[in-house]
Amino acid sequence: MIKRVFLLVIDSLGIGELPDAAKYGDQGSNTLKAISKSPKFVAPNLTKLGLFNIVGLEGVRSVKKPMASYARMAQKSVGKDTTIGHWEIAGLVTSTPFPTYPNGFPKEIIDEFQNRIGKKVICNLPYSGTEVIKDYGKEHIKSGAVIVYTSADSVFQIAAHQDILPINELYSICEIARGILTGDHAVGRVIARPFAGKYPYYRTDNRKDFSLAPPKETMLDILQKNNFDTIAVGKISDIFAGKGISQSYATKDNDDGMEITLKMLDTNFKGLCFVNLVDFDMLYGHRNDVDGYAQAVSVFDSWLGGMLKALKKDDALIITADHGCDPSTPSTDHSREYTPMLIYGNKIKANQNLNIRASFADIGATILELFNLPSQTDGTSFLQEVF
Repeated sequence: MIKRVFLLVIDSLGIGELPDAAKYGDQGSNTLKAISKSPKFVAPNLTKLGLFNIVGLEGVRSVKKPMASYARMAQKSVGKDTTIGHWEIAGLVTSTPFPTYPNGFPKEIIDEFQNRIGKKVICNLPYSGTEVIKDYGKEHIKSGAVIVYTSADSVFQIAAHQDILPINELYSICEIARGILTGDHAVGRVIARPFAGKYPYYRTDNRKDFSLAPPKETMLDILQKNNFDTIAVGKISDIFAGKGISQSYATKDNDDGMEITLKMLDTNFKGLCFVNLVDFDMLYGHRNDVDGYAQAVSVFDSWLGGMLKALKKDDALIITADHGCDPSTPSTDHSREYTPMLIYGNKIKANQNLNIRASFADIGATILELFNLPSQTDGTSFLQEVF
């Protein structure tokens, strides 16, 4: 069968609104369409693999014989959160959405958090991560109070200046928050958001996510139990709370993640290398930066050309996304979109149109079957169509 699978998540690269997008306020969202109009968008390798065979876009041509097989992935889970998207890719469909807080967190949560950490909380509103430190950074530095904010996602974010609250202390109070936010208030992620410098401040790369543990087994657990390597690159380990992960490599940015992935190609492992490249979402999607997003995809595409050449005969490559984040809409939040799926390798059939798949979880089921393991997840394998 296959010795290694490289699963690359281009964080937030949606390819058009899902049928229920209106329920989420995401009518008309199409991340790929938005960035493909930018003069910064150059993606010959993704095009050759078949990205535009999944969904045709004006001015961008599909190819007659794409190198990969391809599908449009529908999300079956309720929500459009990073955690929910990755869990579903790994075979776990979430039927109950994580709680969100459009008016901030309730008094009882904030009171308990303040009492436990011995510090006051300021803000407690949905906010842009870059704007919140502009508006509350000076007050935080003067008073020592920590900045708590949220977004349209299920997140409890804590921002603090590294000179006022050292990184390890910030991580410690995030762990306290994670312990408080359970039951009805079990948010998907508590996120440490350190910043530094003088006004206007800048966020550092010491972000850390404290996620819920998946409520049942994912493909990662199944692979690990069967003695396959499960290598996490980027925030994958955080998203799965370390469950089912045998090795983890944190990254500073996309370039770092791509470099580590290339190093994994030269490593003699047997199993899965699961990679998240977060800059597309964090730096460009959420900041409505169409050209920046397009340029980031172009850089990835150039790197991808080298990776395709470096793949071994027993390797398989899967490229997908976890949700959308259309940078051309007024919203700065994630968007409820279909995602692309490209599967490529020496032993993988090319040019197989797998049409619309009912769930991201089909990816996890397929990966398990690639390793000759029965799928005990929520997905349906498409391996027989491509192998």
